[in-house]
Amino acid sequence: MTGRLHSIQSLGAVDGPGLRAVAFLQGCPLRCAYCHNPDTWDPAGGEEIEAASLAKRLLRYRGYWGKEGGVTVTGGEPLFQAAFVEELFTILQGEGVHTALDTSCTGDLAAATRVLDHTNLVLADLKFLTEKDYAKYCRGSLSRVEAFLRLTEQMGVPLWIRHVVVPGLTDGEAHIRALGEKASSFRNLQKIELLPFRKLCLEKYRAMGIPFPLESVPEMDEAACEELARILPDL
Repeated sequence: MTGRLHSIQSLGAVDGPGLRAVAFLQGCPLRCAYCHNPDTWDPAGGEEIEAASLAKRLLRYRGYWGKEGGVTVTGGEPLFQAAFVEELFTILQGEGVHTALDTSCTGDLAAATRVLDHTNLVLADLKFLTEKDYAKYCRGSLSRVEAFLRLTEQMGVPLWIRHVVVPGLTDGEAHIRALGEKASSFRNLQKIELLPFRKLCLEKYRAMGIPFPLESVPEMDEAACEELARILPDL
């Protein structure tokens, strides 16, 4: 099966355990206000590639992974190409590779189930805590995200929840406490990661001739983000 590949990062250190090869896929149905990869939105962009060929390319880096590393597939939204990811992960697991799915949790649940059958870890972006904010800032649905997260719980797939902390938007102490309560409701949760809002993507938006919705918002102070992390429950 063929899919659309945006790029590969050969040695990622922040996309799951250990050192990892990270495959960025094309296509995403969301339009998140702080998206760092608008160049992955177009489902027809990037490089057309067979799942077996991509697996072969990724396996070139396995000598660097050690015992904890592996492959992470992200995007865009990898569930936008669910059948392709299913085949890719099947091949990789057959080679003994740890597979991680970095997802915004949006997509067909039946297709997602088939992907999760071959997924060792889910990195889930829980972006907001209300339907109103999901609609306003992502053009997405919280209920759809929650349904996917419950699916990972039912299937027993280990879960890391990630949350971007944006000044004036998602940086309140009450909000972070609520995030911790929501995340802790999933029995398969292993970790909650707070990611400070950054604007390294500005040049991409300017090059593409589209506005960055949060251009006037300051970046999140890393020390302040670490302090907020202390509010989260111990896991």
